Amino acid sequence: MTKKYEYKVAIYREPLLGSIFLGGSRVDPVRYTDFLNKNAAEGWKVITMERETRRELLFFKREAFLTIMEREI
Repeated sequence: MTKKYEYKVAIYREPLLGSIFLGGSRVDPVRYTDFLNKNAAEGWKVITMERETRRELLFFKREAFLTIMEREI
């Protein structure tokens, strides 16, 4: 019997207010860890992730993590 999986794509980023007030917003590692642990408790396992910087409202930069997860169904 072959295993079956489902996948979840999540974009994690900090609130835009940090970008507006600080000119840029970086992902808080503690909050990102909490996000990952919450998903792990639901059975999700990170397959891959990519860090990117997105431009918001023309002048502000915001760091984000594109995270792809899977779990067995």
